[in-house]
Amino acid sequence: MPIFYYSRKSDGKIESIFAEMPARKSQVDVIPSRAEQDKGESSSLSASKSNYEQLPHHLKSCLDYCSIVSKQFSIVSKQSSIEKQKLVRLLLAHGLIPEKEGQIMEDVAANIIKELIGLEMLEEDQNFNFKVHVSEFHQESCLVEVDEQDFVANAANLPIHAVIEDDGKILPLDFKNFRIRSLFATAIEGALDEIQYIGAFSEAYLQTVCGLQFLLILELHGTVEYLPDEVGDLVHLRYLGLCSKIKKIPCTIGNLQKLQTLDISCGENLCKLPVEILNIRQLRHLLLKDYLESDGGIRVPRGIGTLIHLQSFTAIFSGASFASELSLLTKLRSLDIRNVSEDHADELFAVITNLENLVSLSISAEQASRGSFLPEMEQFSPPPHLKELRLRGGLFELPNWLASIENLTNLGLYHSNLLENPSSVLQFLSKLKHLTLWNAYKTKLIGKEFCKNGGFQELETLTICSEYLVEWTEIVNGAFPSLRTLQFYNCLNLRFLPEGLENISSIRELRLWPSHGDLARRLGGEENYKIKHIPNFQTRCPVPMVAYSPF
Repeated sequence: MPIFYYSRKSDGKIESIFAEMPARKSQVDVIPSRAEQDKGESSSLSASKSNYEQLPHHLKSCLDYCSIVSKQFSIVSKQSSIEKQKLVRLLLAHGLIPEKEGQIMEDVAANIIKELIGLEMLEEDQNFNFKVHVSEFHQESCLVEVDEQDFVANAANLPIHAVIEDDGKILPLDFKNFRIRSLFATAIEGALDEIQYIGAFSEAYLQTVCGLQFLLILELHGTVEYLPDEVGDLVHLRYLGLCSKIKKIPCTIGNLQKLQTLDISCGENLCKLPVEILNIRQLRHLLLKDYLESDGGIRVPRGIGTLIHLQSFTAIFSGASFASELSLLTKLRSLDIRNVSEDHADELFAVITNLENLVSLSISAEQASRGSFLPEMEQFSPPPHLKELRLRGGLFELPNWLASIENLTNLGLYHSNLLENPSSVLQFLSKLKHLTLWNAYKTKLIGKEFCKNGGFQELETLTICSEYLVEWTEIVNGAFPSLRTLQFYNCLNLRFLPEGLENISSIRELRLWPSHGDLARRLGGEENYKIKHIPNFQTRCPVPMVAYSPF
């Protein structure tokens, strides 16, 4: 039985409330949507509904919840794609992932998402294959819209999920009548030219939220400098997401004994976590400061090594004593450490080498974005199953061991400021799919040697950010055979795209954010032949020719 819901929009506010139908035959008669009543179902929609009804219960339940989450993201970001890893954590928090002996629950969830993709009920984002969204037809199959009156009459004692976009002042009064399990709330201050500006949540709003005693999942998009102490009353909470410039986490966070994920994705004002975080022994994902240009890490209390179930641990300040704590976190699969310096690097790198479950690693120097160098890494030995690596900070040269990481699919070099072309090594990494060179290579000119015939065999996404780059002269025939997305960010002096770009038939997207006035003019005229085969070409804010000079 599909999820049923109602939505209301007024005074710039959007509110969608979803009710979970019981797993077996329901006493509630689901009312067809108005579109179905007026127009009847199309054959495609009928087929989708038939496929949906034939799903095993565990797949159907996961698809239902994916549909709800997609609705939330379509409100927050005006597009319904969501990161697979985030979706895994949400499905886990909602209790939809069964435990299987000998398997990690996150892997079970990832396999369910993969299965739904194979059944074409979830679709990978065309631009970012680490994101998915529910297909249009199956969105209609999973969610049935009813009138508010019908919803309120039938939703008593059913699990409810709410997606709210409003001024962040006060939640709807009828919330107290519902068993809210998930709340995705966004505070909107205003909008201009369809661009929404994130606002602040009032104290009254947060107090109301902390009174929703059935909450399993809470995600707040908006300014929250301080959470009220009453957040500790949400004892059933398994997922807490704060896309907010929060300054302090209250000590009562330690009451959330069932919390699996704490995600503070915009916590640039947060300096440390309270010692009470150590009480949350079931914590699996501790995600802090998820943005590119952040240098500082968040200090964690001594004893963090007792959280032995941690799998994701990001944006941590790595002080002198951190290595001994890290050695206890043997289940870690994703690690992002900041402020790495010479005085403790050797011990830290030795511990990381022994984290056999690690698949994603990010290492940042102190003040990496300001030109600081990473400690000497030549003696470092990467963990055996590493697939993703990000290095932030200056490098005198690429480490020799980089070419030996057999399973590497995702590599990011940030503020490396290399003097030699890194692609002479990187283009022969046989499984590399995504490469980011963010202020990684000091050069005005990229030539055809950047990628030889057959180079970067599996590369799908290439991202370049450089204030120095003026011209890419040529791409040889046979280079980049799998490239789908080419992105240039802040390449303000880039005036020439390469000859041979027109021969890469696989490319689907080109982004120039922003583009130089000279380049934009030529691509719209005499050099349009280089890009006319690319379905999605995006450029922003061309700058005047004299505003940025490489000389």
